[in-house]
Amino acid sequence: MSFSLNGHVALVTGSSTGLGRVIALTLARAGAKVAINYLNNQQRGEAALDDLRSQGSTGMLVRADASSEQGVDAMFTAIEDELGPVDLVVVNATPDQPHKPIEEYDWEFYQQMLDFFVKSPYLLARRCLPNMKQNKWGRIVNITSEVYHRSVAPFSAYVAAKGGQIGWSRSMSRELAPHGITVNTVAPGWVPVERHEKDPQEEKDAYLAEIPMGRWGVPQDVANAVLYFASQEAGFVTGQTLCVNGGMTPW
Repeated sequence: MSFSLNGHVALVTGSSTGLGRVIALTLARAGAKVAINYLNNQQRGEAALDDLRSQGSTGMLVRADASSEQGVDAMFTAIEDELGPVDLVVVNATPDQPHKPIEEYDWEFYQQMLDFFVKSPYLLARRCLPNMKQNKWGRIVNITSEVYHRSVAPFSAYVAAKGGQIGWSRSMSRELAPHGITVNTVAPGWVPVERHEKDPQEEKDAYLAEIPMGRWGVPQDVANAVLYFASQEAGFVTGQTLCVNGGMTPW
C-alpha cells in the first residue's frame, strides 16, 4: 500500500472538527493509530473519534491545550500509555483569526497567535523528539497558511505568526534531518469549514473568483498533502512548504 502508516502513532492537534478532523481520519485510514485532540468541545471530539473508529481505525481522544507546556506533556503521556510513542505530529490547532487593522489589535492578541503557531510547535517537537531520535524516524507537519505567501492584509498578527511557523519549520528541518526526522509545512488556501459558515457570501464569492483552478478546495485536498509528507515515500523531502490552494500562489 502506498503511503502506508502502519505501525505509526500520530497526534493531530485541533482535530475534533474542520481540517484537523479530516487529516486525522485520513492518517488513520492509512494505518496510523491516531490521537484526536480538542480543547473546548468534548461532544465534537467524541463524534470525530466515533467516525475514526467506524472506519475500522484505532485511536483515542485527548483534551489538552497544545500551547501549554503542562498540557502538552500530559497529552503525550496519555497517548504513550494508550497508543504508544508518537512519531508523527500534525500541528493544526488554531484560534479565531479576525481581520483587523493594526490599530485594533493589542499585544495580547499578537501573543496568542505566536503561542499557537510558534510556541505550540516548539513544545510539541521538544516532547516527541527523544523517541523520534531514538528510532531514527519522525514526521512533523505544520499546517500554516497561504496568507504568508500572499501578504494578506489587514491581518498582521496571524500573517506574522504563520511566517514564524514557516521559519521555525525550515530551521528545524535542517537540525533534525541527520536523525531521519522530516519537518514540512502545508499551507492551505481558504478552505471553507464549519467555522466559516457565517462569513459574508460576497467575500467567499470574491475569493472563489480568484482561484485559477475554478473551484473551492476541500479538507481532503489538505489531508492528502499531509499524508504525503507523513509517508515513507516523502522521507527525502524536508523543509518544504506545499501550498494547497488551486494555483493562488504559483511562485
